[in-house]
Parts: sequence; C-alpha cells; structure tokens
Amino acid sequence: MEKRWNIKQQFDVADIDDVARDLDVAPAVAMLLMQRGIRTREKANDFFNPKLTNLHNPFLMKDLDRAVERISKAIDNGEKILVYGDYDVDGTTAVALVYTFLVDYVGENNIDYYVPDRYNEGYGISFKGIDYAYNNECTLVIALDCGIKAVDKIRRANELGIDFIICDHHTPGDQLPDAVAVVDAKRQDCNYPDENLSGCGVGFKLMQALCRFKDLDEKRLEEKLDLLAVSIASDIVPMIGENRILAYHGLRKINTRPTLGLKSIIDVAELAPKKEITISDIVFKIGPRINAAGRMTTGREAVELLVSRDSAASQLMSSDIDKSNDLRKKLDREITDRAIEEIKQQQLAVEGKRYSTVLFNPEWHKGIIGIVASRLTETFYRPTIILTQSTIPNADGQPIDVATGSARSIEGFDLYAAVEACSDLLENFGGHMYAAGLSMRLENVEHFKERFERYVAENITEEQLTPQIDIDLEIPLSSINEKTFNQLRQFEPFGPGNPKPVFITRGVYDYGGSKIVGKANDRSHLKLEMIDRSTRRPITGVGFGLAHYHKLVKSGQPFDICYTIEENEFRGEKSIQLMVKDLRASQF
Repeated sequence: MEKRWNIKQQFDVADIDDVARDLDVAPAVAMLLMQRGIRTREKANDFFNPKLTNLHNPFLMKDLDRAVERISKAIDNGEKILVYGDYDVDGTTAVALVYTFLVDYVGENNIDYYVPDRYNEGYGISFKGIDYAYNNECTLVIALDCGIKAVDKIRRANELGIDFIICDHHTPGDQLPDAVAVVDAKRQDCNYPDENLSGCGVGFKLMQALCRFKDLDEKRLEEKLDLLAVSIASDIVPMIGENRILAYHGLRKINTRPTLGLKSIIDVAELAPKKEITISDIVFKIGPRINAAGRMTTGREAVELLVSRDSAASQLMSSDIDKSNDLRKKLDREITDRAIEEIKQQQLAVEGKRYSTVLFNPEWHKGIIGIVASRLTETFYRPTIILTQSTIPNADGQPIDVATGSARSIEGFDLYAAVEACSDLLENFGGHMYAAGLSMRLENVEHFKERFERYVAENITEEQLTPQIDIDLEIPLSSINEKTFNQLRQFEPFGPGNPKPVFITRGVYDYGGSKIVGKANDRSHLKLEMIDRSTRRPITGVGFGLAHYHKLVKSGQPFDICYTIEENEFRGEKSIQLMVKDLRASQF
C-alpha cells in the first residue's frame, strides 16, 4: 500500500542554531526538541529528566475531594470496599494498584476486588458485579477504567445502599451516573490540566490524593509505578505530560525491582536477560500476556497474579497466562485469515469503493475480535468494526442475544463520532476517537453496516485513507553513529505524542549486500546494505514487508528511505541498524 511521506515542521537554521547553543545540544537534537515545543533550558531539563514533583495537584480533578472523603470515611468506619475494574490491561493493573495500596491500611477482610467476565457480563459495571458487592456486604465500590456511562447500574446500586466512586478516562455521555464521585478528566466541567491519563493513571491520582488527605506515605504508592507504566504503554495513551513522567519512573521500577507478578511475566516472556525493558517490550510482550487472561479465561486471573505475594504461585499463574497467550495467538491468526478472505469476497461482490469494514460472524471468539479489528485496520487502512454474537443483560437484567464488537480507526478519523451517529441502533457503546466497543440487537446489524458506511463515506477524506509516515528530519547517513543513537535514547519513553524520531535520507545506493530475507513461507522482508554520497561506510537496515522494492534497490539507481535508528545485538555484538519504514525511487 502506497504511503504518504509527511515531513514535519522544519525551523529556520538560525533558530535551530540558537536553541542548540542555548541547550548545548546538536542541531538535529535541537530540531527534534523544537518540534516537541521545547525551546528553553528549563523545559529541556524537565523533558530529559522527568520529575514526579512536576505532577499536577490531584485535587484539581473534579470530584476527587468527594472521592477521598468517602474512602477515608470507609477506612475509619471499617467498611468493606470493593475495587472494581475492567478486564483489559488498563483495568486489571488499575485494580492491582489500588487494591495493593489500600489493603495494608484496611486489612484483607475489609477489601476485595472484582473483574467482570467478558463473556457473561461484558464490559464495564454489571448488575452481576453489583449483586456481588451486595452479597459480600461491600458498602463502597471504587470503579476503575469503566463506569462513566453506567447510569442504570449506579441507580441500582443506590437502591441497594452501595456507594460508587467512578474513576474513568473514557468519553462521558450526556448524563453522568449518580455516584458519590465521578472522576474523569474528560468531563466538560473538569478543568484538570491533563485529560490523557489511562484508567490506571486516574486510579493512581485517586490514591495520591488519599495520601495527602490522610497523610499516608506516597513513597509506598510510587512503588506501584511499574503497574502504571504497563497500563500507559498497553492502553496507548499519549506519552506526554503526566503519562511521560509516570511511564519514565515506572520503567525504572520495572528494570530494577518489579513487583512479583510482573517479574514472573517478565521471566516467562524471556525478557529477563535483556539489558533494559522498554515501552515496546511492554506493548508486545508483557501487555498481551496480561490481556490474554481476560480474553481467554477471566481478567480476575490477571489481577490475582499482579497482587500475588507468593513467588511459587506467581510462577504457576504466569505459566498458565502464557499458555492462554499462545492460544490467543493461534485464534488470532485463524480469525484474521478468515476475515481477510471475507473482505476480499466482498470487494469482488460490491461495486464501488468501500470506506469502512464491518464484519459479523457469530462464531468468532469475543476475546480476539479487538485484535483482529486492529490487524484489519492496518491491512486495509479504513475504519473497521468486528462483531460476534454474545449474550448481555438488558436494562431489566434479562439476557438478550446481541452482536457485540470492537472498532478501530485510522489516523485523523473520529471513530467515536461515527459510532455515536448510529447510537439509536445500539444497546450500548463507549470509547474514544481511535477505539470503541459497542453492541446491538442482531436484527440491527445490516442496518448498522449501511449507516456506518454512509457516515464514514461522507466524513472521511481521501488523504486520511492513505497511510501517512510522519518524518522528523532529513539527515545524511554519515551522521548516524553511536553518539547519535545515545542522544535519541534520551527522548524515551516513546509513544503517541512523543514518537520515536523518524528520519529521511535521500539518494541512497545499494552497497551490494541487500537481499530478500524471511522464513521459507514468508520471504517478504528486505535486508539492506546502503551508502550515500556523504559516506563510503555502509550501514545496514531492515525493511519488514518491503521485499517488493528489491528490484528497485538492486537497479543501481538511487532511492530514498525513511527510518528509525535502532540498536541491533547479535551474538553479544552491538551495532547501529536502521528500521526502514518505507522507500521509493529518488526524485533527483
């Protein structure tokens, strides 16, 4: 698929030199900082040395004062508290963080946790979860990473005398639940300076506020930052503001003294021998294993592991979760292959261009469809919704068969608005600009497909339908060395809002060693050996999925590459290697 190369804002050379001189950095580093809005020594120091002291006052968040007053009252009166959270990584880490912090203050008999079953209860606060709280004499529920739209559920809890504190980070609906406190920076009446926190991040701010309200030791809370870093990385929230500070310190905790549960996951994922665990390791190794519990069995298993204080038990639970992850990967491949075939058949059967993908198969595994939606979005690059059949309770608590699923978007297109435009066809929905969950009655599926396609077609642009690679800076190959790599590492942790810098080099030539590589059944990658006019010293690179450019590379003609700079380790030897994202024939 052809990609657009978008070169980010470039600054005047004189301005770059001024910033480079003021900050005592190389001009290329100065440019990267300026693109991130950093021009002063003070801001640069905060960026390169994130400090926990720069976190915002938690009490700036709407309703947080009411929340901590209610928790404090529950602690003082010996009430039983239920910590309730979603079954994904963000929800389970949030539950683990809040539970393990509170348990030492209230005692194990006065606190419990609950994670809804993906298959029997669905996402968010459930009537079954409220019944659990009532039957176990819990008078206060702290809901994490969910609840912002649970109006009818909270009404039921109030009838039973159960107080709720909702801590969420999803977009609110028109009506807020009638809870004791509704903590969500995306509330229109909330003036908190940072609305990008993960669900676990909101839970952290709640506990931070409690520490200050009851004069508790915040250092104990900071010991939980490894859990928060896993949440931030896995939920793909912007890596700016508070998230970057929290992820920075959470990564340090993971790499020095991770909690027992995370340590066992690190071991089973074979990350222990690595010199340093990165955000990428969390996204591709740690997060999927935690998620696998909620996808294949129950999210409660993930929480049990994350709160465990028994080494032997942690190892056994990690082994079970690893097996669940293996099964998840197998089903993922099978469903994705089937979905791709269905899309290809639809393209043959339907005249004209399709702007969205909506697939429904009642047999597809509910725990996998979110991953499949992401893969299909990457493959066909259009807003995608994958649905399967499920049973959920209606407003009266009675089970009904519905189509339930996950939606994913492409850069720049507001998926949440598209789903919301079809809300009269839905039983419930929630999410944000790039991802959402939804359910509808089976008889509404075909109507929804048509309405959703029509909305997308009318609101998406042709430019949005072409994948875009954002490029930070043009540099010659001669400027790439160990020093450059080490300077770039100071920009970590990377993520949305602070992406890994992407560079462009024009007029590159094959040095002779470039070739197609890959497994016998998937020789779709390029191993590159390149030079340009600035150097005769070749540098290597890898281009995944770029084997179709092999003829161009070997033609002897110059080509342009866009890439990130990585460190490759092979048999104990380290070297600089380019991760080539795309290439094309030079234009000069």
